Amino acid sequence: MEKATEFVKRMKKVQKEVEVVSRKMEEEMKRQPDRERMEVEDWKKDDKVMLSMRNLVFKKRPAKKLTERYVKLYEIEEVILKNMVKLKLLTSIRIYTVVNISRIMRYIEQVKGQRVEEPKPVEVDRVEE
Repeated sequence: MEKATEFVKRMKKVQKEVEVVSRKMEEEMKRQPDRERMEVEDWKKDDKVMLSMRNLVFKKRPAKKLTERYVKLYEIEEVILKNMVKLKLLTSIRIYTVVNISRIMRYIEQVKGQRVEEPKPVEVDRVEE
């Protein structure tokens, strides 16, 4: 059996984690309706962004619904116009480096205290992928 003090310590730890995650969710829920508004963010050189997978075609990923919405972490090399930026892309990505700001999303760091769980490997026909 668990002692009462140990139970209280464990519950306080869980409560702190819940507070951290709920704060992050509040920010996310506020950001969703703001997404459709027309205010344009000020982008600067070396800002960290993620590139949208919308309208990109990959030969090795035939199932579009299984691909990520945004990929990797890239930096802005140069701001061309208020709505166009040039990204520092890998040479393996064969797209034009100048993209519209509608194709990028600002990278948001993990919240301190938030637990990050690595995805478990998936087994298909007894083969780990």
